[in-house]
Amino acid sequence: MDANQILRLVDSFHRDKNIDKEVVFVAIESALVSAARKQFGEEALIEFNIDRNNGSIQGAVNGSPIDYEELIGRIGAQTAKQVIIQKLREAERDSLLNEFRDQIDELVSGTVNRNEGSVTTVSLGSVEAILPRSEQIPGETHQNNERLRALVTEVKTQGPRLKVVLSRTRPRMVQRLFEQEIPEINEGVITINAIAREPGYRSKVAVSSVDSKVDCVGACVGLRGNRIKNITDELAGERIDIVRWEEDPQAMIRNALQPANVDEVILCRMMGRAIVLVADDQLSLAIGKRGQNVRLASKLCGWDIEIMTHEELESQIERAVIGFSEIDGIDEELANRLVEKGFLSYDDLSVIEPDDLAEMGQLTMEQVDHIVAQAEARAEEAERIAEENKKKAQAERQQQKNAGNSQHFASGDVEETASDGGQQSVTTENLSNRADDET
Repeated sequence: MDANQILRLVDSFHRDKNIDKEVVFVAIESALVSAARKQFGEEALIEFNIDRNNGSIQGAVNGSPIDYEELIGRIGAQTAKQVIIQKLREAERDSLLNEFRDQIDELVSGTVNRNEGSVTTVSLGSVEAILPRSEQIPGETHQNNERLRALVTEVKTQGPRLKVVLSRTRPRMVQRLFEQEIPEINEGVITINAIAREPGYRSKVAVSSVDSKVDCVGACVGLRGNRIKNITDELAGERIDIVRWEEDPQAMIRNALQPANVDEVILCRMMGRAIVLVADDQLSLAIGKRGQNVRLASKLCGWDIEIMTHEELESQIERAVIGFSEIDGIDEELANRLVEKGFLSYDDLSVIEPDDLAEMGQLTMEQVDHIVAQAEARAEEAERIAEENKKKAQAERQQQKNAGNSQHFASGDVEETASDGGQQSVTTENLSNRADDET
């Protein structure tokens, strides 16, 4: 390999692999050092330098000059070539590693190459990435040659290769799609303050605007919903609720529970809980299908939200005051104070901060420990009773189901018998004759 070949090789890797020329020069120099060590040993002090302008190579071993061509002749041209190729591949891998590390949490576009078991392989041009089943939207399938957008979540070397892991389930994916579809976000006019997501089903996005003239929710939805439609289409039809961000927790919780109408929000700061009161006809809407609406609202706001009607709250308060008052060391005044702070069950009381309880009731730490121990015991007993009632209810339902099946079969027998009266009379006559014979 002469000087001109060196320069052509450097230029080729720079152009085709997008690797900086200096990185290629250093890789070749490192390869020559590695090759020379095979000849002179690991302890030898070996240096090689390539002139960046003309490609000439200067080398030295333990301070004595060494001819590059002579070295190649000693170790074999094929061996030297293999070492150089290996070093260049490592340089290419390291270059890609730095490139994709800069893209972590960023959206990339690729083409589906193949599906192998639970993993989809995606070509990103210079590298193949994997999209594991756990990072795919539930129910979504990908076909070969399909264009796909996903989030880069992990980049690392795996032997001589680069491993890039993608995701389509992270909340950040929703954020990146919003940034692509809504110019006001990139311009800094609209800010995404929080996202809560259950991939493939529903997301809630809280946004705000620094310009009072810009409706942040309307801008995200777009004219006739075209902007949000592009995002939901990319997410396999996932429903997205856009709500206005508020610094006030009570106002924010109201917004987060949309489309349900909220009557009142009571913050229990010591518990990190928000009790939300709604009308009877809004209860199921506020909770959502399988609790999805309230669950996403809780994640969005950072509060443990509990939905109740006014009657349910009054009933729970009454039960809590009576239950707490039965605990040795808690009088009615302290019981009411605990309820006012949002403690509504033995479970709540069993996890109270000892210092808070001591301050509320002017109690010693020994008294606090005694109260908490009782609350824990009562909570465990209540859980045991609830489990027994659950099993009992399941058994009753199964018994009713079995009884219904038996009744169905019996009804079917009667209908079959009634439809063939002749056969029934013959059978009865045969039974009578058999009884006479036995007699």
